[in-house]
Amino acid sequence: MDRNLQKLYRDLLTLLHPYYILNILLSSTFYSLKTVYPVCAYLFDECEINWREWEISMFMIIVVIFRSRKKGAVTMLAYLSSAFLYLKIGNIILFFNIDPRMGIGYSVLCVVMFLLFPEPTYSGPESIVYFRGPNLSEELNRDKRIVWLIAFYAAWSPACVTFAPVFSELSSEYSLENFKFGKLDVARYPQVAKDFYVNDSAFSKQLPTIVLFRGGKEMMRRPLVDEKGRLQKFFFTVDNIKVAFELNSLYLECKNSPLKKSKCSKTVLESNSVSGHPKSE
Repeated sequence: MDRNLQKLYRDLLTLLHPYYILNILLSSTFYSLKTVYPVCAYLFDECEINWREWEISMFMIIVVIFRSRKKGAVTMLAYLSSAFLYLKIGNIILFFNIDPRMGIGYSVLCVVMFLLFPEPTYSGPESIVYFRGPNLSEELNRDKRIVWLIAFYAAWSPACVTFAPVFSELSSEYSLENFKFGKLDVARYPQVAKDFYVNDSAFSKQLPTIVLFRGGKEMMRRPLVDEKGRLQKFFFTVDNIKVAFELNSLYLECKNSPLKKSKCSKTVLESNSVSGHPKSE
């Protein structure tokens, strides 16, 4: 099956998660209650969406499209995550416009749903080293033959949540013994983020940041910062990352130059062979 079709199939299965089902219902609550008889007759004065309400709805849809494109959302699930947020804000405005009590009640319901049913995280295959504590520099210099692709992220960042399955997919496809993928949560280790010039503030536009290290030294990163200190926008899609970091060429180079086993390892293998133990394959 084509990779794009496989991804679409996985996304459709993901939509069966309670988070998506409940958020679809929440995002359409006002429109459902306003048009379904006899509920609309009991709660509202009329059973139709008036012109003012349509204007608010259209405005929120435009906001969803604009914000999704600005964040580089290219998948169905990424668009939905963005749409849920702004459509629920639209619902709150519409309910408040009719009766503040409805707006407050709907807002409380959204908060409860957020706490009970958080957005599901990526659960597919991955080959990622999660760094904990200020040991990143030490690990990068432990064996300079290893190439590292490190993602600096924050768990609270929507852009990082959207980016997570992309990085996991790449790690599963390209990871080798001498080409490794790693992640570090800058919210938990802000000093490490500062050491690697990654802004971890709540208003940061550097999250996520991907940095390629070779020989323990930084070779390139995305997004880039120009001479005036301005960030160059980068969409973190699978194809964009492959091209920017030349992952196909890098993978072949690392695959054709595997790490050589140390003399100590060879001695242990020979000792096991002599003592009757089979060699590890």
